[in-house]
Amino acid sequence: MMNLLTKLLGWIDERFPLTSTWKAHASEYYAPKNFNFWYFFGGLALLVLIVQIVSGIFLTMNYKPDALFAFASVEYIMRDVQLGWILRNIHSTGASMFFIVIYLHMFRGLMYGSYRKPRELLWIIGMIIYLALMGEAFMGYLLPWGQMSFWGAQVIVNLFSSVPFVGPDLAILIRGDFVVSDITLNRFFALHVVAIPLILVLIIVAHLVALHEVGSNNPDGIEIKKNKGPDGHPLDGIPFFPYMVVKDAVAAVAFLIVFVAIIFFAPDMGGYFLEYNNFVPANPMKTPEHIAPVWYFTPYYAILRAVPPLFGSQFPGVVAMGVATVIFFALPWLDRGQVKSIRYRGPIYKSFLAAFVVSFVGLGYLGLMPATELYTWISRVLAVVYFAFFFLMPWYTKIDKCKPEPDRLTSK
Repeated sequence: MMNLLTKLLGWIDERFPLTSTWKAHASEYYAPKNFNFWYFFGGLALLVLIVQIVSGIFLTMNYKPDALFAFASVEYIMRDVQLGWILRNIHSTGASMFFIVIYLHMFRGLMYGSYRKPRELLWIIGMIIYLALMGEAFMGYLLPWGQMSFWGAQVIVNLFSSVPFVGPDLAILIRGDFVVSDITLNRFFALHVVAIPLILVLIIVAHLVALHEVGSNNPDGIEIKKNKGPDGHPLDGIPFFPYMVVKDAVAAVAFLIVFVAIIFFAPDMGGYFLEYNNFVPANPMKTPEHIAPVWYFTPYYAILRAVPPLFGSQFPGVVAMGVATVIFFALPWLDRGQVKSIRYRGPIYKSFLAAFVVSFVGLGYLGLMPATELYTWISRVLAVVYFAFFFLMPWYTKIDKCKPEPDRLTSK
């Protein structure tokens, strides 16, 4: 039997690089041996992506992308399709859990300098994934055709009309109509189900290839490839398979316990994962009292509202929101620090990073709240803190007093 399997594997290797690919990306790919809790979230993001794709495939079997039947088809899935309610809850919960995992993954990158040389391209690809995820989530948010879905999409798409000269035509191009309508729903359905997932999968493959080319970062920010043993393998590394795979599997089990608990006991999470207004069919003739996007968009939405209009146009706010999103791409060139990891950073960087986290969380909360005068002024202060983290980075990372990095990985 083993001889037959060996011959089969040899036959495959002659026609497809199966064994060499396995060795390059698993059994002989060496990862730093001091990975900690923060390094679980990359693998968990991949797990949630698979969950979203599989659950999404089953949901499309019964969903109707038609303005007259979309909401009813979602209700049909929840009430009449066998196990439809759990599939819908898996998908809706998975969307929020995806962004929780991604935000924690990005925070780990900020802590340990995962955007620094030689991982600049890896970081840029990761940020493209983030933008694609935001587009995917926005398109999917409209599909239930609930009251908040409809008006949230209406408000967000209308923001593009504030762009000088091309704004109105751009908004019509996105909607496919003069208002959010059946054409918009069909367009967003096609993008959500086919186009963006395909792009996402391709970019994620590129992200993994780039990661395995430059190697994983670690809590010490040291390049393990610089210290190799006689066998050519890093002295401070261990094979990804089976050691890291088992470690990631334990994290996946813990994550799935939390995931399943949310699905069964709190699928709406108090209105944050599933808004109450989305259990009401879309009504173009009735505007909700308070329109707010899903929680994972609200930090940028709060920045949008914090910027006052100029000559009656909301374009300055749109620019600020766009800059707040894409400025992450510039991080590899904004950071002038002598070390990568927060373990050896000075107090200035740690203070700025802590202030940035507070501002991001605070803006996220304020984006969910009605736009009162007090909340608007608090949003402006937090927006200044948010942008200060990036625009002042070349200065404060250069003057910060850092500790010397060790030559070898620590055991922490």
